[in-house]
Amino acid sequence: MKVLADLCIIPFTENLSVSKYVAICEKIFKDAGLKTKLHSYGTDIEGEWDDVFGAIKKCHEVLHNEGVLRISSELRFGTRTDKEQSMEDKIRSVEEKLK
Repeated sequence: MKVLADLCIIPFTENLSVSKYVAICEKIFKDAGLKTKLHSYGTDIEGEWDDVFGAIKKCHEVLHNEGVLRISSELRFGTRTDKEQSMEDKIRSVEEKLK
């Protein structure tokens, strides 16, 4: 089953910048063959259910192995069975209504 997800991973470290950890997760998503779109407070992810959730799990595992003791993640996701819909389709639908 295809899923669209919006993920924000928050690693608790002594450093205020988390870009190093975001980059690690972005590479994990890319290596998993997932379609992503990075935004200022997270990443939109598109792919098959098991691939998406497996990659999110791997992000947690790898960040813990990098020394991050605590990670909090916020995740919103959705699925459809009536039609296949991409991230771009959802944005295009709203943009068309704004015209």
